[in-house]
Amino acid sequence: MHRKSINPERVIAMEFSMTRRKIMIGAAVLGAATLIGLAGYFAILDDDDDDGGRAALVRGMGFAKVNLQQGLAVSEQAGQPISGKFEIDRGKFQLSVYTSKDGKFSEVLVNYSSGNVANVEPITKDEDLAAAQSQHAAMIKAKTSLKEAVEKATGEAAGFRALHVIPNLRDGRAVASVLLWKGEEFKIINQGLE
Repeated sequence: MHRKSINPERVIAMEFSMTRRKIMIGAAVLGAATLIGLAGYFAILDDDDDDGGRAALVRGMGFAKVNLQQGLAVSEQAGQPISGKFEIDRGKFQLSVYTSKDGKFSEVLVNYSSGNVANVEPITKDEDLAAAQSQHAAMIKAKTSLKEAVEKATGEAAGFRALHVIPNLRDGRAVASVLLWKGEEFKIINQGLE
């Protein structure tokens, strides 16, 4: 008997399509304000993302064989990691790390199965560039790497997995916001970087 192999990206795309329909129906019932509020709180949905929200992201995480810390470490070949996240971008699950090197910014896509760098592109879009500059400003004040901040956050939250880490300045101090996930539960831990 011949068996077809399962393509994880196709499974995610199919689930994404089903999720999109459910969200469209839910949006009519719940209202756009509720969805925008949830997206902003969890910082998962970006303006350029065409995704089905947390549910699609969680399904994608089922295919990820590397963790966020490994993605941050491998991206160092393109510069200092200044943020990192698992995301759904234009219907595709990916691990994206922004880096800074010699005053320039890049987006490093890490293969979530092998842990190898899949692609490195310069960041040139206004919105992405502004985000990279803000993250870089926070990392200039940091004495701790993002990888160390994520390791500390996951160490404090047994069984949770990091989905994203984004540095920012709070009262002039560098802080990393780490979004963690386990089962149905999401939480954000803010780790000082100084």
